[in-house]
Amino acid sequence: MNILCGLKLLGRSCASFQLVSLAKQGKCNNLCRFYTGCRPTQVSCTRDRCQRLDLSRNTRNCFLTGSPDSCRNIIHKELRDPLNVPNTEVCENAHHSSGRFCFRSSRTLGEITSLQISSVGQLPRHFSAWNIQIIRSFRTSPSFQALPVPFLWIIVKPFQKLFAIILGRSIRKWWKALPDDKRELFKASARKNKWKILFGVSSLGVLFVMFYFTHLEETPITGRARLLAFGREHCRELSQLEYTMWMEEFKSKMLPETDARYRVVESVVSHLSESNKDIPQFSALEWVIHVVDEPDVNAFVLPNGQVFVFTGLLHAVSDIHQLSFILGHEIAHVVLEHAAEKASLVHLLDFLSLIFLTMIWAICPRDSLAVVGQWIQSKLQEFMFNRPYSRTLEAEADKVGLQFAAKACVDVRASSVFWQQMELAETIQGQPKLPEWLSTHPSHENRVEHLDRLIPEALKIRESCNCPSLSGPDPRLIFRLNMQHLLESSKDQETPNSTEQDLSKSKRDFPHTHKVEDMPVTFAVKPTN
Repeated sequence: MNILCGLKLLGRSCASFQLVSLAKQGKCNNLCRFYTGCRPTQVSCTRDRCQRLDLSRNTRNCFLTGSPDSCRNIIHKELRDPLNVPNTEVCENAHHSSGRFCFRSSRTLGEITSLQISSVGQLPRHFSAWNIQIIRSFRTSPSFQALPVPFLWIIVKPFQKLFAIILGRSIRKWWKALPDDKRELFKASARKNKWKILFGVSSLGVLFVMFYFTHLEETPITGRARLLAFGREHCRELSQLEYTMWMEEFKSKMLPETDARYRVVESVVSHLSESNKDIPQFSALEWVIHVVDEPDVNAFVLPNGQVFVFTGLLHAVSDIHQLSFILGHEIAHVVLEHAAEKASLVHLLDFLSLIFLTMIWAICPRDSLAVVGQWIQSKLQEFMFNRPYSRTLEAEADKVGLQFAAKACVDVRASSVFWQQMELAETIQGQPKLPEWLSTHPSHENRVEHLDRLIPEALKIRESCNCPSLSGPDPRLIFRLNMQHLLESSKDQETPNSTEQDLSKSKRDFPHTHKVEDMPVTFAVKPTN
């Protein structure tokens, strides 16, 4: 007969009691109860065999098993409030009635007043003949949380190519080790089952096409169809990791919030956010500003809304309008979810490249040829898919960023002037001009042409938002006149040194070249013409 014993004590009293159910044929005939002070409870039985079990303060289950001849001594140590036990199941079995009564409750035992023990250590009168069993939940070890999918993807990705190389090389060695007769049998079997093989390959192709089309989504604002297999939450988890890395790298170069340059960037971002709050993807994020004291002409925004602007960009822009367009462009990448889209494309191309990589290492007769084939395959993937797709995303961010700036009443005509200035600066510094197909971004010249085509539409958006009309000359016209002046003045110079001095002087004479930190903060909120 199995007996499940449960013991209960009152809150601060150190009383203890003991119940021993009657065994068959009266083999357990002694019931002793002590509750004076903190004395332990003892149970004596007709047999001398006893087992001893100590219960610490932690709640545990106590099962009495075996024959009725065996008994146990249970010692309670420092149990102060055993009535306050969550998830307790109390079952009362009536020996003198044919029915069974079960009471389950999610409340603590302290709330069940009908089962409380009186101050004198007596059981309630209506429980005098009942066995009271208290089943307490087991204590388990804390569960370990699995790594998020993005981190697993980052860890596994470097080993994918290694696995494909080992698999392809193993297939090649296995094929070379086969005797000629077995090779012929294998080829004959492949020819015999060519339709089955073709059906299997076609089925895999159909599954791949189904996966592609079932994961197509429309890009916000533009409505372009794109593959989105990488979850947004996963992308934000990765961006949080990237944010931690950037903060660790630039923690000593962050400008304080009291800095004038920080306030200008904060005002521009706040104004863009307020002007485009009708876009759900724009208003859903909280934009946090970080200005890094670095000479690089750069700015980026992470998918979790962390905005990083380098002071080199603040020195490169001519006015607040150009800065607003650049930040609008970077915010457009986040609103359009370009990070998740690009990660989805990379994930898909990596999967396909594993198949081709395995075939290369299986077909090439030597490892050196396989290495060359792998290099050619990686370069084809980079220049035929990755970089053209990146340039497409940049052009889309230019278009949407220009719309964001137009709704913020920015002079959108200054957007193309910025890239003309960048092209001029690179020419003066003697930087090599790479062809566009080698870059992840459009060339400055093509970018200027693309923005000039978009500016008329952006001006209509600006007008529809009741923005003040633009007065004064077109910034593009002013830049062209200055460029013409530069060319004319350079012809009159005799030495290269004087030419460089006049070029830098002419650049300083541009009507829009003002230091951003010298501009009033309110200029970003209320643009002037």
